[in-house]
Amino acid sequence: MTEPAHTATVGIVTGAGRGMGLECARRLVGTVDRLLLVDLDEKAVTEAAGQLSGQGTLAEPFVLDVTDREGLARLAARARELGTLRAVAHAAGISPTMADWRRILTVDLVGTALLAEALRPLATRGTAMVHFASMAAMFGNTEPQPAVEAALADPLDEHFVERIREAVGPEIEDPGMAYTWAKRGVHRFVQREAVRVGPAGARVCSVSPGIVATPQGRQEAEHHPSMKALVDRSALGREGRPEELAAVVAFLLSDEASFLTGVDILVDGGVRAALAARG
Repeated sequence: MTEPAHTATVGIVTGAGRGMGLECARRLVGTVDRLLLVDLDEKAVTEAAGQLSGQGTLAEPFVLDVTDREGLARLAARARELGTLRAVAHAAGISPTMADWRRILTVDLVGTALLAEALRPLATRGTAMVHFASMAAMFGNTEPQPAVEAALADPLDEHFVERIREAVGPEIEDPGMAYTWAKRGVHRFVQREAVRVGPAGARVCSVSPGIVATPQGRQEAEHHPSMKALVDRSALGREGRPEELAAVVAFLLSDEASFLTGVDILVDGGVRAALAARG
């Protein structure tokens, strides 16, 4: 009897041009045969693909805005053409100093749902996905609010931004507040998505980074001095490193995490623990 032909395994990393996305891509080298590196920055993602091709993995740049439905359809088609979808690390996103409240909600939450929608038909046994949320989702009022929960339940509703604005109120027009609600929405989305892809044998989790030493993180820290205070008060008393987040993501995408789905993993160096301990 002849052995069945090997089907190439495919990994996708968004935000792969720099920072945590690039480190996630680095961790997938050698674990998949083909690696699609997604980023809006063509130069950065092309350089990343050149750096990471090797050790049995071919890396390919893919320039894309994660809110572009047609582009996402092309990404899914390319992944299907290359082989079996094995791992997705969705690190692309924007933070409060980078855009207004509508764009933050659209990129960070709607974009997450659009990516998942495009890739869902490719999910199969052994497929694992990790979506980036944030420690910020755990600050402020975390009590259930039915109107907000109802809006967050359907980020692909064509009136989603208006619905969440009506449910939360005018304070969501603050970019920081919009970011918080977008990342809470990622937490909720992952719970529902786990139920959708579970019957296929696929898994999905989110990861919530704390304050991490990346260019984006430094930009936020320059505008929000309170971030340094959080770092100083945290259990470990330091910022995280991109590779530390990538190590957690790599575990979540591995077969060793095969019974882990529908949950968020907080990776914050003990910020939340320190705040809770101090009351």
